[in-house]
Amino acid sequence: MLTNLSKLQKKIKTMGIMQDEIQIRVRYAETDQMGIVHHGNYAIYLEMARIEWLRKLGISYRKMEEEGLGLPVVSLSINFKKSAYYDDVITVKTTLKKAPTALVEFEYEILNDLQQILSTATVVLAFLDMKTRRPTRPPKYFLEALNS
Repeated sequence: MLTNLSKLQKKIKTMGIMQDEIQIRVRYAETDQMGIVHHGNYAIYLEMARIEWLRKLGISYRKMEEEGLGLPVVSLSINFKKSAYYDDVITVKTTLKKAPTALVEFEYEILNDLQQILSTATVVLAFLDMKTRRPTRPPKYFLEALNS
């Protein structure tokens, strides 16, 4: 397993792989009276992008939970640079920062339709055994999906 993990780390560093992007249209309910996206919605956008990243790798978050594996956020950091507005179509780019251990770390960029960076973010999640509530290693199928 260590060999596969080091191969994955090398693959991530050399090829810049493990990136995905989704587009989201800002809904009216996500904005304040000035039509600006409320900062609390950015965490939701990041989650939407992360779930799609997993789905495109063939990994079902629902299946992970059914198997007793949770993936709670343990750290979230967002840097706001420009505002997003009602009806904007934003792009959320998700990148796996490094090979997962008991933790998995993602970096994000949120861009507007002019490709201007609106915000950057980092999210760290822990693989958690839901029965013991203790950190655990990622499941084999997760690492295999990353290596394929």
